[in-house]
Amino acid sequence: MPAQPSVLPPAHEPVPNKWIITLAVTVGTLMGAIDSSIVNVALPYIQSNLGVTIDQITWVSTGYLISLVIVMPLTAWLGGMFGRKRVYMSCLALFLISSFFCGQAHSLEELVVFRVLQGVGAGALQPTEQAILRETFPLEEQGMAMALYGVAVMIGPAIGPTLGGWITDNYTWRWIFYINLPIGIAGLMMVWQFVHDPPFLKNQPKPTIDYIGIGLLAVGLATLQTMLEQGERYDWFTSNFIVGATVLAAICLIAFVIWELRTDEPAVDLRLLKNIPFTSGTLIGGVLGVSLFGTMFLLPLFMQDLLGYTPMQSGLALMPRAVTMIVLMPITGYLYNRLGAKALIGSGLLISAYAGWMMSRFTLDIGYINLLIPQVIQGVGFSMIFVALSTVSLAAVPRTKLTNAAGIYNLVRQLGGSFGVAIMASLLVKHMTTAHAVLVANATPYNSSFHQWMMALQQRFMSMGADEHLAQTKALAVIEGMIQGQASVMAYEWVFGLSALMMLFSLPMVITLKNVRKSNSSGKPPVAVE
Repeated sequence: MPAQPSVLPPAHEPVPNKWIITLAVTVGTLMGAIDSSIVNVALPYIQSNLGVTIDQITWVSTGYLISLVIVMPLTAWLGGMFGRKRVYMSCLALFLISSFFCGQAHSLEELVVFRVLQGVGAGALQPTEQAILRETFPLEEQGMAMALYGVAVMIGPAIGPTLGGWITDNYTWRWIFYINLPIGIAGLMMVWQFVHDPPFLKNQPKPTIDYIGIGLLAVGLATLQTMLEQGERYDWFTSNFIVGATVLAAICLIAFVIWELRTDEPAVDLRLLKNIPFTSGTLIGGVLGVSLFGTMFLLPLFMQDLLGYTPMQSGLALMPRAVTMIVLMPITGYLYNRLGAKALIGSGLLISAYAGWMMSRFTLDIGYINLLIPQVIQGVGFSMIFVALSTVSLAAVPRTKLTNAAGIYNLVRQLGGSFGVAIMASLLVKHMTTAHAVLVANATPYNSSFHQWMMALQQRFMSMGADEHLAQTKALAVIEGMIQGQASVMAYEWVFGLSALMMLFSLPMVITLKNVRKSNSSGKPPVAVE
């Protein structure tokens, strides 16, 4: 007779507390999301402290985002190879260790290297949490699960600049990295204690290493992200560097798609994109990333450059949208089962488009309340879109493919944000130049309004003691400043209006999404219904 085990395994594993699991995995995701934007307001201080140029210091942000987007789609493969819990804990530990060394860095090279490693650690956290929450919560609570996930993913970038500005003003820039350590260690201990891999993940065979697919993906995404982050600084396609990066990214990513569709065991299962609801939800998520990150980039510039706000004041002025999303995401999660995905996403897109239209009416005389209202409205729309979109996009994906699907979904949203910042920054500069040229063309002596302003200003300077020539020069300088300000406002209005149109153009894709009924007592899988 074979020897019997001294301790018999339990008949069934204990059911873990879903709220403790949520708290455990949200800590790391929230820190990773915050660190994508918290460093931006501290870059001038870091530049001065390390004695580097503006061109060089931008790699502190670019290096983090490059490694982040490379790891995101590989999360499922890493989980299958090493175990999802082990990957999550290892990546969180890498994030924390890198955070410590970022704070210790005494040269730009050290800081960029550790920011890249920090991004590698953060890249696996978002897709892993999304998959874990999808499996932890029952079907009727999936909307609530995605609401909790959305609080971390959407709020992190929104509060990052404000938190970074406060820490930098009151301490030093190094503390924006040190602050991760105590919180992250607590999250790491909670994951070790309460999070466990599901049985199907433990029992499935180890995947093979797709060297070619991983290599093509890494090079393609790295060059694409570099092009998006550095394009404006190098004047886009007038630079051989940006042209080369674009060509290399296109070649590698096209080859990656072809290879992954042909190989039997791909590192990233692109066949999931045959699922129309998942693909539509992912594309809408990309549009959401464009609008969210694009407006988060433009609004502080508008407030600081044209309204005279300080970085801290502009960060605080962005808080109403973040607070609105924090409050409403759990509520929209609760409403998901009652209204359905199509109603929430469609309404959210319309509301967000209306907020964008309101921002396209901004002027130089705008008050704080006029800045607050469209942000609150936009927060309402974004919370409705994100919760329902995250839930319905992954609803029809098989359980064994959840992490893979979550990686693709988060990658597209992150790249959407990078495209949004790059496109809106470029269009802003272009339309500033165009609007300035149009306004200057009307600044002639034959224009009665211009003539009246010119004479009034000239007389004013002459009354202050200037001679006629000096008074005329000063009057022209004042009018040029007014023209520049109005041209800038017109450009911001145009770009904000574009973000509203993008939301409206996404509405037809809502038709392809499917609502999901609650689970039933028979334990059958969810049924997608029109």
